[in-house]
Amino acid sequence: MVVALILLLVAIGSVLFHLLSPWWWTPIASNWGYIDDTISLTFWITGAVFVAVVAFMAYCVFRFHHKEGRKAAYEPENKRLEWWLTVGTAVGVAAMLAPGLVVWHQFVTVPADASQIEVMGQQWRWSYRLPGKDGKLGTSDVRNVSSDNPLGLNPGDAAGQDDVVIESGDLHLPIGKPIKVLLRSVDVLHNFYVPEFRAKMDMVPGAVTYFWFTPTRTGSFDVLCAELCGIAHAQMRSKVIVQEEGEYQAWLEQQQTFAELSGQRRTLKATYQVSGE
Repeated sequence: MVVALILLLVAIGSVLFHLLSPWWWTPIASNWGYIDDTISLTFWITGAVFVAVVAFMAYCVFRFHHKEGRKAAYEPENKRLEWWLTVGTAVGVAAMLAPGLVVWHQFVTVPADASQIEVMGQQWRWSYRLPGKDGKLGTSDVRNVSSDNPLGLNPGDAAGQDDVVIESGDLHLPIGKPIKVLLRSVDVLHNFYVPEFRAKMDMVPGAVTYFWFTPTRTGSFDVLCAELCGIAHAQMRSKVIVQEEGEYQAWLEQQQTFAELSGQRRTLKATYQVSGE
C-alpha cells in the first residue's frame, strides 16, 4: 500500500508541478506561438501516458502484492492487450508527429516581405552578412573563402559590394520585421541556435539552409552552436541584439561594407609588401 501511494503521489506531484510552475515561456519572436503549442501538446500526450503507466504500476503493486498461498499466474501472451497497446502507441506517436509537420511548414515558408541576412559558421566563430542599401545580398561561393574574403563573396557581383559584413561580432536586427536567415558553414557541421527565439537549424558545408522569424521584443539574446563542432564548440558564442528601428539604423551606418573591407585589406597588403621590400 505504501509503495502504491508513493507512486500515485509522484504522478500527481508531477502534474501539479507542471500546472503551477512559475517558469512559463515568454513570447519573444513570431514563431513562439506555434512551436510552443506543439511542445505543450507533446507534454500533455507524454504526461497522460506517464500518469497512466504510473497509475497502472500502483494498481499492480496493490492488487497483486505477495500474499501467503497466492500463486503467480502464467500468461505468456495476450493478443487483445497487444493490439490495444499497438494502436494506442501509434495514435500517440501520430498525434505528436503531425503538428510537427505543420510547424516545420510554417518555419520554412518565408513571407514575401522578409529581408535576408546570412549567418556563417566557422570553427569557432560566427560571422554575419546583411544587405546594403540596394536591399539585396550578393552571391557567394565557398571557393572564394580566404583570409581576405572569409565569407566567400563573389568580388565581381555588384550586388555584394555594399553588403554589410560583420566578422566575429554581434548581429543586430530591427524589431517587428520578418527576417529570412540563410545559414552556411565553411568547415564542419554547425547549428545556429537562439533559444529565446525558438530558432534552431543545422548548417551543412556545401549547402544553404534557412528559416525565418520576426523579432517581437527588444533585448540581447545568446547565439549558441548546438552541433558538436570541435574542441572549442562551447566557446562558439555570439549575440543577437534586437533594437528599435532608429537604433538599428544608427548601428547599421557604423558598419563596414564588403567593398570597404576589401579596400582596407588591399591597402594593408600593399603596405606590408612595401615594408618588406
